[in-house]
Amino acid sequence: MLSKVLSAIPLGYDAHLIEVEGDSNRGLPRFSIVGMGNRTIDESRDRVRSAIVNSGFSFPDSKLTVNLAPAELAKDGTFLDLPIALSVLILGHQLLPTDVKDKLFIGELSLNGELRPVPGIINIIEAAKLRRIQEVFVPLANLPQAKLITDITIHGAPDIKSLFLHLKGVKHLEHHEELTVEKTNTPISTTIYDHIHGQLVAKRALTIAMAGHHNILLYGPPGSGKTMLARAASNLLPSPSNPELISITKIHSLAGLTDSIVPTRPFRTPHHTSSQISIIGGGARAIPGEISLAHKGILFLDEIPEYGRAVIESLRQPLEDHEISISRIGARVTYPADFMLIATMNPCPCGFYGSPTRPCSCTTTQILNYQKRLSGPILDRIDMFIEVGKVDPTDLTSEYNQSTVQHDQASAQINAALGMQNIRFNHSDRYNSNLSTQELRASSCLSAEAKKLLARATKSLDLSARNYYRIIRVARTIADIESAQTINPEHIAEALQYRKRDPLSSP
Repeated sequence: MLSKVLSAIPLGYDAHLIEVEGDSNRGLPRFSIVGMGNRTIDESRDRVRSAIVNSGFSFPDSKLTVNLAPAELAKDGTFLDLPIALSVLILGHQLLPTDVKDKLFIGELSLNGELRPVPGIINIIEAAKLRRIQEVFVPLANLPQAKLITDITIHGAPDIKSLFLHLKGVKHLEHHEELTVEKTNTPISTTIYDHIHGQLVAKRALTIAMAGHHNILLYGPPGSGKTMLARAASNLLPSPSNPELISITKIHSLAGLTDSIVPTRPFRTPHHTSSQISIIGGGARAIPGEISLAHKGILFLDEIPEYGRAVIESLRQPLEDHEISISRIGARVTYPADFMLIATMNPCPCGFYGSPTRPCSCTTTQILNYQKRLSGPILDRIDMFIEVGKVDPTDLTSEYNQSTVQHDQASAQINAALGMQNIRFNHSDRYNSNLSTQELRASSCLSAEAKKLLARATKSLDLSARNYYRIIRVARTIADIESAQTINPEHIAEALQYRKRDPLSSP
């Protein structure tokens, strides 16, 4: 007798459908699984046998062979426990082949038959929808994530016995037609702009960066508030759109970080001792790294020169292409990495080079070696450089100042600018920072005076082509904040102020 049950496994940012084929023949009782499965797949034999018996079913007393097709595709994880068990129940004449026809099943089995959640469930549902599969059955804990994908029937099963009763029409599983996702912006920290005294220029620059998703570098002496500003800015992130919500949750599910929906934009802060693989992604299973986990959010690198040079240089391609391709033997996967970079640094190892009040204790060689950790190509991919100076003591002791750029005001400016970008690009997740050159030319709308100013600045500052267009992108965001359709000279002038300062001036 033969059986066939449909399933799927995540494969990078996508998924691949698997046909779990079963065969029962005469011979000594034996249960074998073939089809290029790893050790986890091989161990599923014991989980499946115990789950079937402990759920009140009988395990066939015959020679059973289960094939995972296509056989040439390497398979890993516990995704196929449930379809293997259903295939065995068909071979044991406890289920009919028609009971599982045009349905897809996924889930890990515990020894008592309960279904445990698996990572990458969104990938699997998307693959099933693409193949026009009518129904998908997932572990109950995976149901919230799975229901992010619409126009496909999805059921959540707590255990294999409940699933069996549903398939036989005895007791139907609870079916959720719609899933309401509450989008909240829970603060990453309790720090907001109102809590930070002074630093008006840095607050203004961060507001612009958040409004257009521009990469920004804050530099200055220790204790000037660079880290506090970055964390305060993270609380200005707007709620993700539905497509962004799916992609954010999808990445975090693939990494095995959550079985629930991720309702907020990520704010990732990897330690400076993190390895290149943990930042970029990879490993034996080519899992997503920090730059992908920061997708549609912020990657915050505090004291960026302290990170390994190889780690910093590996950011070149994702900063430009907003994705990362990872190649391994027999596999190549591509993950999205459309993040906004916020980085901080001191001017030298001790932090006081150029300070008018405190002498620097570093040698010239130490300063040069420290500054060389950020190469020209990396600096070229950063849109804005902001010097964060020491806070004036009078600002620390002053009372609440109504003229200060406050948190609510900055949030309103960011939302207004994002609204203009949504209308201009007719898309909810396109920003000024990632416009192509052609798109930028079509939407920049520079006035004649602004073009003249930019031409003079390009010549006098010897700007590269990349920097030329980055200034226009920042100026476009400044104009959006002011609800201006045309980029005027004052917008170009402010954008130039954030670009012309060099945080790595030689001693």
